[in-house]
Amino acid sequence: MNITATLIAQIIAFALLIWFVNKVLWGPMSKMLDDRQKRIADGLAAAEKGKHDLELAEKRAKEELQQAKAKAAEIIAQAEKRSNTILEEARGNARTEGDRMIAAAQAEIEREAHRVKEELRRQVAAVAVAGASKILKREIDAKAHSNILNDIIAQI
Repeated sequence: MNITATLIAQIIAFALLIWFVNKVLWGPMSKMLDDRQKRIADGLAAAEKGKHDLELAEKRAKEELQQAKAKAAEIIAQAEKRSNTILEEARGNARTEGDRMIAAAQAEIEREAHRVKEELRRQVAAVAVAGASKILKREIDAKAHSNILNDIIAQI
């Protein structure tokens, strides 16, 4: 064989090899690499978007937490204010009721003391009358008079 024919046959075989590699191997391999590169790029973009969304969510969560704390503090302050108001009202009512009860007790004590004094006056008067009648019925001597006075004192 001739070197030229061998060379032409090798050139044709090489061209067929290049065409085969380009058509069967290189095209699908290139497409597969491009698809993979696109998936990686999309994944990185999604990761960046997710990171950005996470930062925004954390920021919103912090803001809502601060608002919730502020609202809770406000509710607690209102509750304390209301409890103080209720406590003061209860104290005022207790003082008023206590003063009323004390006044009623003092009035009752005064009525009872007045009743006891009247009863004592009646008893003293009765004892004095009884003593005077005993003194007048008996003969007046010092010993009898002393005995009657002792009896009156004992009765009082």
